[in-house]
Amino acid sequence: MKLKTVTLAFSILAASSIAFAAEEKPLSAEPKFIQIDVPGATITEALGINSQGEVVGFFFDDNSAIHGFLLSRGTFTTIDVPGAFFTEAAGINSGGDIVGGFTDMNFQSHGFLMSRGRFAVIDVPGSLSTYAAGINSSRDIVGQYQDSAGNVHGFLFRKGRFITIDVPGATSSSAAGINPQEEIVGSYTDGGSENGFLRSNGVYHTIVVPGATSTEANGINLEGEIVGSFADSSFITHGFLLDRGNFTTIDVPGSSVTEAAGINPRGDIVGTFIDGVIHGFVLRRTSYPGEL
Repeated sequence: MKLKTVTLAFSILAASSIAFAAEEKPLSAEPKFIQIDVPGATITEALGINSQGEVVGFFFDDNSAIHGFLLSRGTFTTIDVPGAFFTEAAGINSGGDIVGGFTDMNFQSHGFLMSRGRFAVIDVPGSLSTYAAGINSSRDIVGQYQDSAGNVHGFLFRKGRFITIDVPGATSSSAAGINPQEEIVGSYTDGGSENGFLRSNGVYHTIVVPGATSTEANGINLEGEIVGSFADSSFITHGFLLDRGNFTTIDVPGSSVTEAAGINPRGDIVGTFIDGVIHGFVLRRTSYPGEL
């Protein structure tokens, strides 16, 4: 089933290029990292988490096929779009609606929305490919698409209409997360390094971790806390939390790479780390009935 789409393609022109110039600091409290590995998987990546602590992401099976997953109350459920070559689940809201991307048997990439077990395809009209990355409680969806010329843009799908998200002056833009206030985070390039952005009330703000060679913003919650990843001066990748102008570095102990992908209203963070194998993780700040 394909979502009915009405094209409304424009770029928001208001912009602010002021970076959040805050001092980087380590986590002050002892974090509770929980490793996530889909049973039998060779690779697991966690990308989204909702207010109930349910986690979505994707995994590679032993045949290198890629499947989405939902982890709820300690139980894994595989997510495969019918007829797809591979499926990735990327975001989940408080109502359990899940978005992500899939590749069909013709190797064309599409976004999807899964709601109550039913799939809807999300394709920006005229695009070569579409990927849905985040969804809020109002079922507004953000992601990215590639136009017919091969250029990459972010998008917001709201009330049946697509709105293009282009950071002014950027050569490519990608939207990754949206909160209930319709604040959107993502990343862009301007011919140089990759930077994160926050779009709030139609105004764009650049997000750059101090001293980083590149920054990606991936998720934002109700409180305006933002998570993402950055590469340091040695090109090592770390996760970060941006809260009230302060950056906190997120590194899973013993990892060589950590990436933060999503954050829920309670402040719990999901992402991926590498210790020779690629795993998902949850950084818990709260407890849930029947938690992992």
